[in-house]
Formats: sequence, C-alpha cells, structure tokens
Amino acid sequence: MEDGTLKSPGYVDSTTTDADFDVRHWDAREGCEVRQILDRVADKWSLLVIAMLDCESLRFSQLRREIDGVSQRMLSVTLRKLERDGLVSRTVHPVVPPRVDYALTPLGRTLHETIKALVTWTETHQQEIAEARAAYDARHGMMEA
Repeated sequence: MEDGTLKSPGYVDSTTTDADFDVRHWDAREGCEVRQILDRVADKWSLLVIAMLDCESLRFSQLRREIDGVSQRMLSVTLRKLERDGLVSRTVHPVVPPRVDYALTPLGRTLHETIKALVTWTETHQQEIAEARAAYDARHGMMEA
C-alpha cells in the first residue's frame, strides 16, 4: 500500500497478527459481511442446528423434537438461512409424503469444529463463571438469575 493511502473500513490484511486484530472490522460499516455471518452462526438456534447435524442428517420433525423450545417457524427460518450460507444442505426425496433431510455441508462441518471448541471452553470454565456470577451478584445485591 502506498504512503498516504488509507485502508477502507473493511480492509483485512492477510498478515494481521493477534496484536493487530481489531474488532472494529466486524462492524465498521452498514452491511458488513463479517458481522452478518457472525450474527448468523452465533445465534442460539443456528448453534443448536449445527450441533444436531454433526453426526447425521435429520428430518425437519426430528430437529424440531430434539431442539427444545424452537418453534416451527424459527426452525424453518434458521434452516433456510444456514442453507443460503452454504452450511446446511437440504435434500428432498420424491416420496409420498415428501421427505426432506438436512445435513451439514463440508463448510458446515468446519464450523462445527469451532463450536465444539467453544463448548469445551465453556465446560472447562463453567465453575469459574458460576463463581464470578455469584461474586458479582453478592456485590450488587442481586438474586440468582
């Protein structure tokens, strides 16, 4: 890059180190792709769908039964968005009644590895977090949530 040239808000240097990592790149402008993708993959229902599809393809009704609290509409919306992003595939079988299976794509499987790491971190540190919450609540006179 020439001297005096400014980087655009969404510019990401491929040689960026952790010290250069800037969270503002996630949301520097309206319509930021990174922010949109993070919003999608980090929402509660997407995480659960990706986790459920790790080992096998499932039908819509199976997913709905396994994911506690998800409405039919919310599951439909989530699956559609994950399919659009290339994380989930949808296969319609020509039978009566129609059968539709959902499965992780190869890209979705790479995301599942990241989710497993997050869950592992959570399990490892859940006691520390519980203690921090209790200490915070005691300092602020709050009841347990």
